[in-house]
Formats: sequence, structure tokens, C-alpha cells
Amino acid sequence: MRVLIEASLALRFPCPTEAIAAILVADTPGQTVLAETLKLSTGAALAESADPVSGARLLRGPLDGEVRLEYNAEVLIGPRLELPASAVAAPWSALPVEVLTYLMSSRYCPVEQFLRFAAREFGQHEAGGAKVLAILDWLGTHVEYVHGVSTFTTDAARSFIDRAGVCRDFTHLGLTLCRAAGIPARAVSAYALGLNPPDFHAVFEVFLNGGWWLVDPTRLAPVAGLVRIAHGRDAADIAWLTTAGDVQQTGMSVSVREHLRA
Repeated sequence: MRVLIEASLALRFPCPTEAIAAILVADTPGQTVLAETLKLSTGAALAESADPVSGARLLRGPLDGEVRLEYNAEVLIGPRLELPASAVAAPWSALPVEVLTYLMSSRYCPVEQFLRFAAREFGQHEAGGAKVLAILDWLGTHVEYVHGVSTFTTDAARSFIDRAGVCRDFTHLGLTLCRAAGIPARAVSAYALGLNPPDFHAVFEVFLNGGWWLVDPTRLAPVAGLVRIAHGRDAADIAWLTTAGDVQQTGMSVSVREHLRA
């Protein structure tokens, strides 16, 4: 599948501020960037840095005043399977060392607070795909997709109480429940075909059958149309913009559409 991505961001910086932007399509297996362009407003200069492990491509540098970033990409997405209930979770002792961190608590995912709940609610399911699918069903039944309920400080424990939030809140709660059930899970930022309204989308993936499987806890976008940007422990690692000082977002638009060639 070929998709066309367009992202336009308008920002205002009251004073020179160091910034990290994660908006470029990742260099990772399963997706290939066929063409891309990045335009920055006059005077802005951001250098690209690639993470050799994750494939994330970050833009870094000082920004000041009115700044606009415009990014376009054509991406080929390889075939991607839905998570099967039969997928098997490996014993912790057999997991790759780099996967172990995704079993632990992180800034927005207080795993220890959910150990008893996860055991009681999902303990009857086989460890692996069946348990993850049960967690996704629970999220779909008990959490409502609502804008304005959460803020950038909201963690999984708050979302569990509110039973409402947006994609990052669904992802944090899904990550926390999976980790509490003994399944490695990490956050993923993505462009999403079919997401309405279009936006940067937060989803997650679980480590089963010896590899990572993408899932969308909101079930608003098919995993076949997700284009990865970055991954990490939670939203703190995958934010599309991180700054050392104040910034105001004055505009943003995202478009993802399938490229149908004649």
C-alpha cells in the first residue's frame, strides 16, 4: 500500500528555544520512504539525527519567533497482519535484553498499581495474543473517546479513574495493563490512514511470537495503514515536539491518504 502524508505545523517561540521534532517517517522494516520533502520557514535550521536502533529520525536545533514546518512523504507500507489470539508470550528469561524495559513502569504508566486488577480481570486468558485482545476489548467497553478530559500530565491511573480520553490516554492505559499482565508493550507515534479527524496518532505494540505487533487501542484506524514515526516507553518518548522553553502551537494540519495509481 502506498500512502501520501502531508503535515503542516505552525509554532510561535517567544525566545530562542532548543527543540526536538519527531515528524519524519521512521526508517524501519515494513515501510519504505519513496519520496519526501521538508520545508522550514526562513531562518529556521533543524538538523536530522537518526536513531540506529529504533529508526526514528529526529529534527533538532534552536527555534525562535514564528516557525512553520511542512513535511510531505510518499511511503510504501508492507503487508501487516492483525495480532492473532494464538500469539505466544515468551518467558521473561527468554526475552531480548532490549525488550525488558517495556515490562516496567514509566512516567505515564504506573504498572505496579495495576498488578492485582490485571490478574483479576485478564488472568483467565492465555498469556499472549488472547490476553492482549481481551485488554483491547476492555478498553473499548470501559473507556470513552472524549477530547478535553485529559492533559499532557494525565497518566494511566488518572485515565482509569476518568474512563475517558484521547489516543494517548488509551495507549497509556493499554501499555500499563499489558505490562501488568507480563507482556512487553511500547508506545508508537504514527501517521494513520483512515483516522478521522486526521492527526498524529498514538498507538502501541506488544512483543509476542518473537516480534513486535502493532495494535490501535482506540480502534479508530486499521493497523495496515499505520506509518511509524517513533517508539518508546510512553508519550514522553514519542512526542512530536519537545522543547526546552515556551512554545505556542498556532496551527496544525495532517493528511494521510492512499495513493491510488492509474
